[in-house]
Amino acid sequence: MHALSLPTWWIHVASVVEWILAMLAIQNWGIQRREPEWQWLALAMVPALISAMAACTWHLFDNSEVLQGLVVLQAGCTVLGNSTMALAAWLIWRGRDQQA
Repeated sequence: MHALSLPTWWIHVASVVEWILAMLAIQNWGIQRREPEWQWLALAMVPALISAMAACTWHLFDNSEVLQGLVVLQAGCTVLGNSTMALAAWLIWRGRDQQA
């Protein structure tokens, strides 16, 4: 746990909590507006959350070489998350275009 300073840990943990709250808020927004496209965005954010948790776990164990697979998992989840969020954004845009 010595790999990061206490303020850096605070930022990491706060970012993960903030991401979870954003996912819940977006899902709630979609439910209230009866626009399921927004719920897809919340679901599309899950791989990025997994990526963040993988990074935090790796740092928790002092960036151990034994856990190098977490770095690969983080990279893969980042690519997947960026792709799924782009797709979800396109679905929202398409839904707005069809309503007009």
